[in-house]
Amino acid sequence: MLVYTLLILFAGGLQALAARVQVTWDVGYLNISRDGISTWRAIGANGQLPIPPIYITQGDVLELTAINHLDKPLSLHTHGLFQRNSTYYDGTGMVTECGIPPNAQFTYIIETCDQSGTYWVHAHYEMEGIDGLRAALVILDQDTSLLDEYDEDVLLTLEDWGKEPYDDHIKQLQTIAEVDMPPNHPSVLINGINANILQPIRFTPGRRYRLRVVSMSFTYWFKVRLPGHTMQVIEADGISSHPSAVDGLDLCPGQRYSVIITAHKSLDYNYALNVTFYNDFIVEIPGATTLYHHVPIVYNDNAPVKTFPVIEDKDVKWADELAMEPRDEQVLLEPVDQHIVRSVKALTKDLGIPIYAFGNYSYAPVPVPPLLTALTTGNMALSPSVYAPQLNAIILQHNQIMELELRNPDSIIVHTYHSHGHAFQVVESGPVNKNSSVPVKRFKGRYPMRRDTITLALGQYVRVRIKADNPGVWYQHCHQEQHNYSGLAFTLVEAPDVMQRTLHVPSEMLEFCRILGHPTQGNSAGRVGSDMTGIEPPLAIHGHADSSDT
Repeated sequence: MLVYTLLILFAGGLQALAARVQVTWDVGYLNISRDGISTWRAIGANGQLPIPPIYITQGDVLELTAINHLDKPLSLHTHGLFQRNSTYYDGTGMVTECGIPPNAQFTYIIETCDQSGTYWVHAHYEMEGIDGLRAALVILDQDTSLLDEYDEDVLLTLEDWGKEPYDDHIKQLQTIAEVDMPPNHPSVLINGINANILQPIRFTPGRRYRLRVVSMSFTYWFKVRLPGHTMQVIEADGISSHPSAVDGLDLCPGQRYSVIITAHKSLDYNYALNVTFYNDFIVEIPGATTLYHHVPIVYNDNAPVKTFPVIEDKDVKWADELAMEPRDEQVLLEPVDQHIVRSVKALTKDLGIPIYAFGNYSYAPVPVPPLLTALTTGNMALSPSVYAPQLNAIILQHNQIMELELRNPDSIIVHTYHSHGHAFQVVESGPVNKNSSVPVKRFKGRYPMRRDTITLALGQYVRVRIKADNPGVWYQHCHQEQHNYSGLAFTLVEAPDVMQRTLHVPSEMLEFCRILGHPTQGNSAGRVGSDMTGIEPPLAIHGHADSSDT
């Protein structure tokens, strides 16, 4: 296991003027075994996996060049970056761009602006991310008061790693129910390396460590605990928080946390950082579906590892966004202009394979990326009629406040929600069925925590609030790749009239669309008005019907 550590002692240079940081990913295929079990054709950058993490400083501009040596289009998404005034650099294939054609290259200009914290970069066209094309992105704080709170910065990336390319995995899923899953369950990679071959993280007595934990997963959850130590959570998904003491972290695919851990003063014992890899909705197979790994925390090479009694999960104080407060103390967004409900719905196909929807239609890409539709249809861009129904478009006027209620009525499958372009305020959670014994939980204190990725638990809803202050088209989706692939997504079309005045799509992107055979203007079909001739009819899903879906 690689250990990525930054000594804050030498961080005086962080106060330098903003820089333009250039990173190039020459993306291609490579045959590799990363888990010591199977060798297959993965996707890497510059001929290697893992891809090294990217470190930049708040205020820097990241110029990320992708050279596409795949046999299909490619796009790169910086997970958690807002891309203000540059939604076309969000990197979502067939939403904000048509993709980079094979043998072409493109440079994403990623302005960090006032963002700092822990993020990651991954492919977002089809399945390239889960096949390897992913890396952590750390934006170091300019605020020296934050740097004074810890002495060393340690990065811990957590990945799921399959036994074959995900396209092959999808083919297997066409013949077996999702809850059964084929027997080739994924393995765990920690900092890009087989989790069974772990190098220690070394602690010096009395020092304070900022541990950045990044779930670069597309399928499974991770739990992280360090028995014998207290974790002080100071960040969730790039949003700094007031410190709060917890026993552990429970991360769904795409989530990130930073915690400060103060090392003990004694050298008498070493410890183990426990990492549990799990997925509640898959039939349990001992040693396959839930995996346990232990990262050595070494104080003294000659000391024994201290053991602790086993504690049930229900007795662990897990990090909880509803119990956290953002450091910037942003008050609750109000008044609410639109209250939108999106329910997870499923249509069961033969052999139990579900097709999903956030609302009434299963999401599917269309010939014209919705960003180009919003930019080229004039006043009609404010009308749902120019966006195909399968985009599930929600249109927001500039600076409107939306309360979004996300419901998961399912009693078997847990889901997630990731928002591009925004960190949403987490306001409330509770049971979908009012007769349930699950309690309603509302944010504590005066300031609701913000983040960009959250779990939608069984039979529960989550209410979040978003201010439409970032004109663009933003993809909203489940971050479990199979569910996203199966249509669990919708789009926010945010202030299209403002977009038309302020956004200018790079000419290269338009040329890429033409090369790939996609129109660059008009409605979703490349036509005028509501004429959707040439587009496959949307797949309507009426399961879990809810009349308040908007």
